[in-house]
Amino acid sequence: MNVLVPIATGSEEMEAVIIIDTLRRAEFNVTVAGLTAGTLEASRGVKLVPDTTWEQVDPADYDVLLLPGGFGGTEAFMAHAGVQQALKDFDAAGKWFGCICAAALALNKAGVLEGKKFTCYPGVEQKLPPNVQPVSDIVVVDGHLITSQGPGTAFEFALKVIAECGSPNLAAEVRAGLLL
Repeated sequence: MNVLVPIATGSEEMEAVIIIDTLRRAEFNVTVAGLTAGTLEASRGVKLVPDTTWEQVDPADYDVLLLPGGFGGTEAFMAHAGVQQALKDFDAAGKWFGCICAAALALNKAGVLEGKKFTCYPGVEQKLPPNVQPVSDIVVVDGHLITSQGPGTAFEFALKVIAECGSPNLAAEVRAGLLL
């Protein structure tokens, strides 16, 4: 399973690292693509070093696209034409995609949330239109869309990705190894 995780300055570090680490424990091939080159400063000042840059990857080569939250990163995802197009393409192709936290705003901007059940960080719904509103569950799957609420739900999000895109047994093995 090839997974693309874009990150940007201001991405939420716990969400990014927990997604990346947990999926790699399941032996998913995770590529971390920075929207800019070099080391990025995450939302709480942690330095993150992407594997590559967005410009060096072809999103079509991936099975899953996952966006961590963090308002700075989310704003970058909203402004990045490549990320916006990839979200539309994954949705149209029925490929797995998802996000945590405020990154729901980037999915909304791409037009891929309308008519779907999803969740996000509490309070983010105030920045969404009235016809696109979340539910309060910590992780939500709707078709090929997986969403979650925030840093504290990142493990459950990543394990749900493993269960849906790999297998429930694989997710259970990774959960046990993490002592969750």
